Amino acid sequence: MSTVTLGRKVPAFSLPASGGKPLGLKDYPGKNLVIYFYPKDSTPGCTTEGQEFRDLHAEFARLDTVILGVSRDSVKSHENFKAKQGFPFELLSDGDETLCRLFDVIREKNMYGKKVMGIERSTFLIDGKGVLRAEWRKVKAAGHAAEVLAAVKDL
Repeated sequence: MSTVTLGRKVPAFSLPASGGKPLGLKDYPGKNLVIYFYPKDSTPGCTTEGQEFRDLHAEFARLDTVILGVSRDSVKSHENFKAKQGFPFELLSDGDETLCRLFDVIREKNMYGKKVMGIERSTFLIDGKGVLRAEWRKVKAAGHAAEVLAAVKDL
């Protein structure tokens, strides 16, 4: 499978999600889509990033933009994380890394001195026609949601 490319349509996808039903590109026709990949539910950076998207959610919604978070955690873990943080958007469970590989976000990381494969914090902006318009890789959580919102305003 190839990976996504700026300026090209993103292939259809669907994954199990919080909220009880699978979600994918086809569920949001005509809407912009922000997909942010994060390493793990309820960890400090991932919580900060999710909270910032939560706090700007109304502004994204006014711009006809849906936010989806993605990690390898289970739907049950996502449900708990979403409830605890009051996220108004859904979280997709990518346990087999299908979407992670499509967006090429799996990287070797150093965890407590050990090399492990994990999600590199990354965000992608897809327009209402399904075309990838922007990408951010090696994201620092703090302040990132505002940067993504600025890019949506420029669409």
